Amino acid sequence: MTKMPYPRPTPLGAPILVNNPTTFAQMIAHLQAQPVVGMDTESNSLYRYYPKVCLIQLTALVEPTQTDPSETVDYLLDPLTIKDLSPLAPILNDPATEVIMHAAENDILLLQRDFGFEFNHIFDTQLAARILGWKQVGLAAILQESFDVASDKSMQRTDWGQRPLNQKQITYAQMDTHFLPALRLRLIAELEQSNHWEEAQEALAYLSQVSYHGREPAPRTFWHMKHTREVPTAATGVLEALWQWRETEAQRRDWPPFKIMTDAQLAQLATSQPTSAEALAQLPGFGPKALAQYGRHLLRVIQQGQQQPLPAPPEAHLRPEQMVAKSVQNRYEALRHWRTDTAEKRGVQPDIVFSNSMLLAIAQLDPQSEEEVLRIPEVGPWKARTYTPAILSTLRKNR
Repeated sequence: MTKMPYPRPTPLGAPILVNNPTTFAQMIAHLQAQPVVGMDTESNSLYRYYPKVCLIQLTALVEPTQTDPSETVDYLLDPLTIKDLSPLAPILNDPATEVIMHAAENDILLLQRDFGFEFNHIFDTQLAARILGWKQVGLAAILQESFDVASDKSMQRTDWGQRPLNQKQITYAQMDTHFLPALRLRLIAELEQSNHWEEAQEALAYLSQVSYHGREPAPRTFWHMKHTREVPTAATGVLEALWQWRETEAQRRDWPPFKIMTDAQLAQLATSQPTSAEALAQLPGFGPKALAQYGRHLLRVIQQGQQQPLPAPPEAHLRPEQMVAKSVQNRYEALRHWRTDTAEKRGVQPDIVFSNSMLLAIAQLDPQSEEEVLRIPEVGPWKARTYTPAILSTLRKNR
């Protein structure tokens, strides 16, 4: 990671809190002409069973014609008070507006889910840093290294759904986007100097196609808890009953399940299966408050779990590469070994060279030329031009 000689962003001033129609209209008017907009979100997933985006941070240049990012305006948009965010949608979807995010995919999915936003032009600062081979790619580490600023890590576990926001929350949230325009310029400069700018542009363009629509949420079952492995098979019926009780209680209270009872406590209950309040009180973590609130329910749920049939273990799901012909699997494994070696020599993570899905598509296609490699949608001209000779050689050796 190199500190580049670009204008340093001005120190944090007071952000504009966008929590009424007047400030929202002023923000929209300012953003409409902007070539770049930094963006981030904060949600309350640690405090709700049904989490939602509670804050949207946006940073824009003071003047859209600026050639450097040293003067910016920071907005903290409150979607809990501004219910109709639709005027923001065409700005984010405008190909002339580059939206800068860090680790963009999760934010994209949240913003699509909660507000229907679509994105046409994204610059992901984490993805750019990974393409450059930076070892520390978390935003806090990058801000510390590049701008000598430290974020308050305690704010990572704060409740963003509470109002009013305190000053620590405001400062933490503002920092997440305040430096993004300057960081973008520094990354572009390094990408150009290292001849990886074309590669980054292809990866960033593909990122804009990320869609929440059609993605089914992963099913939640007690089998997904790592503590399930600690429970005897004969006790899995009790564990299932306890897990379902916790889910129902968490949904009723709109709390995250771990705030009702931890996974370790569920496993402990299923294993020991206490039959009285006195036995329950002997277990770690079950103090007078927990006993008064849940004791009677837990004893009843344990009894019900003892009487129900043992749940069938989940079916083993084959990975995509396990569902193809043996010849394709052989080519895929050979390509993976080539990718690992290539990534190590370049100093990046293997998925920066090619994702697993790309390698599997290549193994299935078994291409004979660069033109055939380009038929795979995720593979852009830079990757095809740079890696095709080695890919074709690897495939020839494994036919």
